[in-house]
Amino acid sequence: MAMTDMTIVARSLSLRRFSTATTALMVAVAVALLLTLLSLRDAARKSFERGPGTMHLLVSADTGPLPSVLNSIFYARAPARPITWARYLSLTDATPDNPRRLPLDFAVPVQQGDNYQGWPTLATTREFFDRFQPDPDAERDPSRRWALAAGRFFEKPFEVVVGAKAAAGAGLRVGETIYLTHGTGNSRSGAGGMDDHGHVHREYGFTVVGILAPTGSAHDRALFTDLIGSWILHAHDRREREGAKGLTSEADLTDADRLITGIYVRVRTRPGSDASSAIGPVFEMIRRQGDLTVANPADQIRQLFVIVSNVDQVFVAMSVIVLISSGLAIMLAMVNSMESRRRQIAVLRVLGAGRGRIFSLIVTEAAIIGAIGAAAGIVLAFMGVQVAGAVLKARLGLLLDATIPLDALLPVAAGTIILAALAGLAPGVSAYRTSVARNLRPLG
Repeated sequence: MAMTDMTIVARSLSLRRFSTATTALMVAVAVALLLTLLSLRDAARKSFERGPGTMHLLVSADTGPLPSVLNSIFYARAPARPITWARYLSLTDATPDNPRRLPLDFAVPVQQGDNYQGWPTLATTREFFDRFQPDPDAERDPSRRWALAAGRFFEKPFEVVVGAKAAAGAGLRVGETIYLTHGTGNSRSGAGGMDDHGHVHREYGFTVVGILAPTGSAHDRALFTDLIGSWILHAHDRREREGAKGLTSEADLTDADRLITGIYVRVRTRPGSDASSAIGPVFEMIRRQGDLTVANPADQIRQLFVIVSNVDQVFVAMSVIVLISSGLAIMLAMVNSMESRRRQIAVLRVLGAGRGRIFSLIVTEAAIIGAIGAAAGIVLAFMGVQVAGAVLKARLGLLLDATIPLDALLPVAAGTIILAALAGLAPGVSAYRTSVARNLRPLG
């Protein structure tokens, strides 16, 4: 009986190939859109959560914790307010005899404000590559640590290491000499740094000594150089304003020249562990000092996603509406076909098919259209997330694990089939009420 019913349904769908195909395609597009959105939302969240790498806290003089994270980790803008080097030394308790030494694993100083053809530059120390890692799992998985695609890390001032995305975008190779733009210049963000002159420093050439392998973090878009070279670059402007002649050297630096814009902080933990009970106390100790902004990047990223969740829900709701619209398309297509199918239904009734069986045949047909659309939609979604992931990696440097989670795939597929079956109720009722006598009258 079941096989006969499926044969009837298959033949009915075959007789209306174009209508079946177009309706199933509408369902497929709706399913693919919803699954792609859910997948990219989940992948983007995970990518942003990887952004802080192995740091626990971020210290800056920015206007607040969230701007600090966006500026100092994701390069949204160059932080406008600096921290003096003396303040950094006092904060990190660099003197061994200091009784208030913080229990830190590392405190990496960073400085932003320059760029090369719009790609941001981060001046720092070698500790940035030796201690800080771009992926929070790097402590447990060495393959997630910094790696070089070519060359080496910088070893002295005026050497630069280029992130994978920046190297590809700017067409840089090991051995080339580049000149950094001080301040805004060609910066795509339009954000100034500690100074805002916006001119190219052709007095100081920086040699590209290394190209980083992709990390899937915002650091792929940056160039990295030694902090002393950046200080000299900024000090040269000051000395020019003072009327000094010749190039600036490290010996010409004053305390006012030794500035940074942030500190990547990791609290000391047990080997193999990322958590520490000291994170909270260290956070409070820095916060109470009053002149600095301290942020827990993981908390700020979670808050960011809370802020954007309303917009996120709107996009999901729109995708669900499109899916519901595809269900209505199934209903309309089948209702419109009922007039031409009444004679076929009447013949089935004469051959012994009851009203209930006719009703179930129509609902089954609608459900099969939904199942075909759901299957095609899943295939389209798999292709869509791969394409979207590749585009986001190429344009933003974000490495997204663009896979469709099972906890989204199964409910969406099942919901689509159920929705299609519900869409078959109206045409099923119409078929149920079909009059045998009226529809078996001789044609003409």
